[in-house]
Amino acid sequence: MESNYYFEEEFYQIDFTENKTLYGDYENCKFLQCNFNAIDLSHLKFIDCEFIECNLSLVKLNDTSFQKVLFKDSKMIGFNLETCNTFALNISFDTCILNDSSLYQLPLKKTKFSNTTLHNVDFSYADLSNSYFANCDFSNAIFDQTNLRQANLKTSYNFNINPNENQLKGAIFSKDNLEGLVLHLGIKIQ
Repeated sequence: MESNYYFEEEFYQIDFTENKTLYGDYENCKFLQCNFNAIDLSHLKFIDCEFIECNLSLVKLNDTSFQKVLFKDSKMIGFNLETCNTFALNISFDTCILNDSSLYQLPLKKTKFSNTTLHNVDFSYADLSNSYFANCDFSNAIFDQTNLRQANLKTSYNFNINPNENQLKGAIFSKDNLEGLVLHLGIKIQ
């Protein structure tokens, strides 16, 4: 297996699906308008990298490392992070589509999600304490034994979070999105 190291490189409008397999470590790199759709990113390391306007849908992430990585304006449907390497995992999402993805059991303390669509995302058993969710859409997202202590969901919407099955101490909500905390009770707020 070939191993490569890329430092401070910029990859612009590359269709990585033509190669199918990538090797190496990427540090301080930028990926702009690249297509990674359904390719294998397993065992790669991304450190201080940015993915901007990329398609990362259905990629394989077995033991992939993401350390201080920003995903911006990217499509990431079926992005199953649950299989990635959790050592020093540090990611953020800005204006992404992360639908039908899994963040199951991940240590994601202090993660920032801004203007991101999170439909059908599985957050079960994830540690999202002190995370910030700005204007995020949680339609049909799954929260089960999720740690949301001190998380800020003040401007987010369409979530259904049962306070009896999740850790919410110190979490911030607005009075406009409280309905998402009582839906399991069958209560209607008007």
